[in-house]
Amino acid sequence: MVYQKPNIRQRFEKYRFEIRHLLVLFIVLILFQLVISFVHKNSIQKFLVKTQEWYQQESAERLANLTTTSLELLLESNSRRQKLDENDVRKIVQDFNIIFSQQLLHQNVQDICLIVRHDSSIIAIDDGRVLYSFAFEPNHEPFPSQQTHESAIKLYKTLETELKTGEQIQTVVEGRQTFHVFVPFAPRGEYVGSMYMRNTPDFSMFTQGMISNFDETTFAYSALILIGLLAMFFISSYTLRERDKAQTLLFQEQKEHLAKQINYQKEMLFTKRIYHTHHKAEKIGGFIKEDLRVLTPENIGPVKHRIGKYSSFIARVIYDMKWYDPPLHSIRGPMFRTNVNDVIRFIVENIFQRVADQRSSVDYVLELDPAIPEVDLNEFVIWEVLEPLIQNSLDHGGKGMTTVTIGTRFDAGHHRSIVRIADNGKGIRPDLLERNDKGIRKIFLEHVASGTGWERGHSGYGCCIAYEIATQRFGWEMDAENTPEGGSQFTITMRHEGTPNA
Repeated sequence: MVYQKPNIRQRFEKYRFEIRHLLVLFIVLILFQLVISFVHKNSIQKFLVKTQEWYQQESAERLANLTTTSLELLLESNSRRQKLDENDVRKIVQDFNIIFSQQLLHQNVQDICLIVRHDSSIIAIDDGRVLYSFAFEPNHEPFPSQQTHESAIKLYKTLETELKTGEQIQTVVEGRQTFHVFVPFAPRGEYVGSMYMRNTPDFSMFTQGMISNFDETTFAYSALILIGLLAMFFISSYTLRERDKAQTLLFQEQKEHLAKQINYQKEMLFTKRIYHTHHKAEKIGGFIKEDLRVLTPENIGPVKHRIGKYSSFIARVIYDMKWYDPPLHSIRGPMFRTNVNDVIRFIVENIFQRVADQRSSVDYVLELDPAIPEVDLNEFVIWEVLEPLIQNSLDHGGKGMTTVTIGTRFDAGHHRSIVRIADNGKGIRPDLLERNDKGIRKIFLEHVASGTGWERGHSGYGCCIAYEIATQRFGWEMDAENTPEGGSQFTITMRHEGTPNA
């Protein structure tokens, strides 16, 4: 058998190049190109900016030095001892004014003046007539103050000593564009003052042009790489289209199956919650029948009030049976003004103390703070939160005498109210106080019963429903723990409107 050398196609068929490999190659090349472009652009920009700043200061100092030299030469060409006629004086003043005005014609020169000392004061001269009087008329009357050059005079006061002793150009840079240049003014070799010039040379157009050119080159190079990689990506994706189509069909089937499971679980959960609330409505219905049997003209007032509350709660239970997620306006809004203390007092007196097996074995202690403010929540939804928690305390009470303490407290400093439901029973099992990956204690999860509740026919949904309503619909905080004395305790924190932590 003759050995045949494998061709190029056979050599590469053993390697499987998929889209993820091309994506990795694409991302790596683009990242490298971006990093190199970014570093190169920053280095060029820093170099150009430093060069621009140096040239700006150099050009500003050169212009100010040239102006100072022109004034010194003009003053030295005319001696104080010469007798000048009116025409000569007018010509000298005109020359001074030309020197001052010509510099202001430059686009970048914003201000120019000659700062000198006259007697004990510092004056700024920007007029030829004033300069002539200062140089050739020593007995001239005091010069008027120059308010327009007040900032220049302040800067000169800080640099006067350095200018006088060193006779070197001093430049104060304001920002990156404004240069305050002070050139020593020493006609005939005698220091008199300083020529001040505020210059704002702008060469950013050159820097921006070079950076723009570099960006265009980088963009063109990156575009070529991108086009090549996109071509490779298109060819590879075309060859793998059938596989992607099969995966899409599989994912769609899994999605439909998962949606069916979710809907089924929601229906089962909704059904169990209806069953859970049905027992509450059945118990309240029994209370209504009992009140109707004992109704007399003497007790018609309190019985009427109690039956009205019972009926409203049953109506709320029926309403919850219609909605898996009831609308927000049926739970909270400005139409509701509920006192939590009144809700707690009614539940204890007209629900739990009416149950026959609880009258002699349970003692309820109410520690209600009258300062607790009203809340804009439906009182019968609050009822659905508090009733399961109190019932849970009874379930943990054991066979002996159980004391259930229900207290409220208003924290004015943090603008919040705290409700505490505690008992002296045997407490909650430690495993139910553990938190899941979302930070929720297991006692507040679905399908979780806290011990004796199963024996009494409870389904383990009471604490779960209370936690869901309190946290998701009310925005409250709820926690459960065991007290140092051994009993269980539920804590509800209600933040009122206006609190900074709400």
